[in-house]
Amino acid sequence: MGKPELRQKSELKLKQSNTLKGTFTSVLLLGGFLVLTWVGVFILFLSRF
Repeated sequence: MGKPELRQKSELKLKQSNTLKGTFTSVLLLGGFLVLTWVGVFILFLSRF
């Protein structure tokens, strides 16, 4: 079997990777929402003239 220290480090990297993937997904969703909101308001602004 491998050294327990190496196994703990690889498990920690895996947890960090999963956390970063979730963070990236959340940031993309929030950014997409902001862009869609901005475009919607801009179209509303243009349609009033």
